[in-house]
Amino acid sequence: MMQFDEQHKDALISSIEIVLMSGGNIKYNMTVAKLNSYYDCTLRDCYEHPEYLKTVLKEVYMKDYNSIIEEIKLRLRDLVNEKDIADFFKIMES
Repeated sequence: MMQFDEQHKDALISSIEIVLMSGGNIKYNMTVAKLNSYYDCTLRDCYEHPEYLKTVLKEVYMKDYNSIIEEIKLRLRDLVNEKDIADFFKIMES
């Protein structure tokens, strides 16, 4: 079970949004729309359900999936070593 930390959640979601938006609005909007239609959730909900985000990002970004994940991790810097964030990426990279 993931341990929740609001500040970590905010940092993670902000980093995801920045990385996805930097790749263009079309793919960002497609990601948000698919999360909503498949899982009835938002990007914020993905902190608790990384598997949802993983499925949608792999579908939208395909071969760029791994570089998107790496870019998000780079933005988070030292936070990637915090347990909740590390657990999130364990699922994203499995």
